Amino acid sequence: MTTLVFGHKSPDTDSTASPLIWAWFLSHHEPGAAEARLLGTPNTEAQFVLKRWGFEEPAHILDVEDGQPVVIVDTNNPAELPANINRADVRAIIDHHKLVPGIETKTPIEVTIRPVACTATLLWQLMGGHAGHAPDAIKGLALSAILSDTLEFRSPTTTRIDRQIAEHLAGELGVDIPSYAAEMFAAKSDVSAYSEAELLRMDSKEYNVDGVEFRVSVLETVSPQQILARKDALVAEMPKVAAEDGAQQVLLFVIDILREEATLLVPNELTKKVAEASFGATVTGDTVVLPGILSRKKQIIPALKVA
Repeated sequence: MTTLVFGHKSPDTDSTASPLIWAWFLSHHEPGAAEARLLGTPNTEAQFVLKRWGFEEPAHILDVEDGQPVVIVDTNNPAELPANINRADVRAIIDHHKLVPGIETKTPIEVTIRPVACTATLLWQLMGGHAGHAPDAIKGLALSAILSDTLEFRSPTTTRIDRQIAEHLAGELGVDIPSYAAEMFAAKSDVSAYSEAELLRMDSKEYNVDGVEFRVSVLETVSPQQILARKDALVAEMPKVAAEDGAQQVLLFVIDILREEATLLVPNELTKKVAEASFGATVTGDTVVLPGILSRKKQIIPALKVA
């Protein structure tokens, strides 16, 4: 039976590239076939990366059947996975996020979680010598994922290993990192075709903070004004998105990659309390700038407090 490899809902570049990378490895170096799947439409940067390296977008799935063999990459959070995940045959979890309770398996499995910035970095480590036999297209996916998750090494999550692997891959591929990263970030910043609800869900994860359910959304861009110009429409859509997704509030952080800061939209008193309690900010309007804040995983989620 084919093993399905997938990452989290609202797939970014890492959750789009890593299933393809690991499915290639499993199909070439382990018994049985493996195929990548996506749990939703990838963002504009991920779509650019797929096209740049000659890949068709993997098929989308909404759920998994009982007993379906799967490998989970780039998450271990059940809220970001198919509803039936605990009845699937989970074979392995490969991730770089904090451990979240909730996934149950019928047998012992391989679980690898390491504090690197990108799942593709971890996959490259796990492949060992086999990584050298990867085709250029697979190497291109890994390079792209690392540059995306590290924001071209700007993110505080970046490790020496992330940088070393990215620079090695770029050298093998003849890719100039600053030029290629600029192309990727330009693609990520073009969100004109997306509705406000789609933007709020584009790179979004669910978290419970002090008993409050939040949808924490991040939009990384080199053109923050394109998003902030739609501030009123985004704020108007937040209650509907929150209600539909079982959250009490959407927190939207617009990450300015080049200025290395985040702008948090502040539509109500709850968000104002979160901004002031979490980041020591003084909120006087409907937005607040948070200097140096780039990483949801390392800087936003660990800091979140309601009071």
